[in-house]
Amino acid sequence: MPRVSIIIPTYNRHKFLQEAIDSVLAQSYRDYELIVVDDGSTDETAEVAHKYNGKLSYIYQQNRGVSAARNKGIAASTGDYICFLDSDDLWQPDKLKVQLEFMDKRPKYPVCYTDEIWIRYGVRVNQRKKHAKYGGWILPHCLPLCIISPSSVMISRGVFDKLGVFDESLPAAEDYDLWLRIAKAYPVYFIPDALIIKRGGHADQLSRKYTGIDRFRIMALEKLLSCGDLSGEHEQLVIKQLITKCNIYAQGCYKRDKKLEGDTYMRKIAALT
Repeated sequence: MPRVSIIIPTYNRHKFLQEAIDSVLAQSYRDYELIVVDDGSTDETAEVAHKYNGKLSYIYQQNRGVSAARNKGIAASTGDYICFLDSDDLWQPDKLKVQLEFMDKRPKYPVCYTDEIWIRYGVRVNQRKKHAKYGGWILPHCLPLCIISPSSVMISRGVFDKLGVFDESLPAAEDYDLWLRIAKAYPVYFIPDALIIKRGGHADQLSRKYTGIDRFRIMALEKLLSCGDLSGEHEQLVIKQLITKCNIYAQGCYKRDKKLEGDTYMRKIAALT
């Protein structure tokens, strides 16, 4: 069995998919399996995947969203470690090698992630201060926004056995939800090398598909709070972030003449204070 399982979920991105696959096949570390999960594509995704016959496993499912696609890949995987690569992102050639060397030396860290290069509309852009990366017990840093890219992580299989997989009820912010659960349970190591390339700006990104994405982050925070096993300090941080996000979302509702929805989130704030 391979040491690493790589899962690429994809949906109608055949032009990006080939480059993503090529960046995996160019890895300097070779003991891996590559699984492409096609989430019901209607473009040439299947044709692209079949060109790599023998170099990857191709799984097709009816369209159910990125969480279901990643979970399908996890269920089919056999490696000790699991990595994800969004089909519009790319890996640098030593990505797997650097991460696996770290994981072998520091087994107390079941999760590590790397820095990244951002490309928007074909142009490299700098990350803002709020996107700074951290290592260790990073839950407080994960609450305001998602600082970990799915394409940058390497995760020990046992993490999923203990915490579960991606929440398929969340159409977006599903990665935010998983990182909160992981950061609560484990220390997470940050490798400061930019080992992935994130390409953004295209119309099918979830952050552009769904307006008011904070409502899904609110759901994830409410889930975390409902577990009842947060430390007193972390519980207060989660409540504070919930209030902040509910207020931002409620004000957005009022600006869009959605008073009833806005009032719902204001009542959430009242219940937390």
